[in-house]
Amino acid sequence: MAIMTRPLPAARPGTPTAGEPAPLRRCTFRRVATTLAGPRQLPMYEVACTFPDRRRAVPLGDIEAARPICESCTYQGIFRPDSD
Repeated sequence: MAIMTRPLPAARPGTPTAGEPAPLRRCTFRRVATTLAGPRQLPMYEVACTFPDRRRAVPLGDIEAARPICESCTYQGIFRPDSD
């Protein structure tokens, strides 16, 4: 009798792999806008934080520059409940 190998479970969509960063948690106060940048006018994302009053936005840069800032946020109730 041959030994049958079990198939590995497929990764769920949205699950980061080994070299891929985890997705950002969904924040109530984060604003992401699309801008055209560079000589080729490629679309880029600009991130801004509107915490606490949503009147003035603090620019955080592109998504990769904003990632460490957003991940280090510790305010209670700022992340949307469907992000966990």
